[in-house]
Amino acid sequence: MTIQTKQIHGKIAKILNDREVIMNVGGNQGVEHGMLFDIMTPRGYDVKDPDTGEVLGSVERPKMRVKVIQVYDKLSVATTFRKKSVNVGGTAPLLLRRMFDPPRWVTRYETLETRESTWEDLDEEDSYVSTGDPVVQVFDDEDAL
Repeated sequence: MTIQTKQIHGKIAKILNDREVIMNVGGNQGVEHGMLFDIMTPRGYDVKDPDTGEVLGSVERPKMRVKVIQVYDKLSVATTFRKKSVNVGGTAPLLLRRMFDPPRWVTRYETLETRESTWEDLDEEDSYVSTGDPVVQVFDDEDAL
């Protein structure tokens, strides 16, 4: 990867499926394979002083972190990459579980959970990421290793 000092900003152009998005920034803007981006809330949260009620500022919050897997001149494809182990097996009390219903652990990847039309069917109630959400490059993340 090239060392850069200027953070790349863009937006979600299209949601491909429950794990992949297309961003409106690509190689022409300096995007490279493996770069990380945070998908941000479109508008920050205003923070008010509890005593005066004065708005002290706005805090931007990331919704999701994605990793670039394909780069084109004017766009790039990024995917979720964080995963966790989930027990989809036994839920009986410990003693009975050992005998009859042992735990069964599977690895699940974080998903985008969107309301928009995608290549795959997703639950409409779990909207999280939308076309037009801002994306911001992340320079360092221990989760990506």
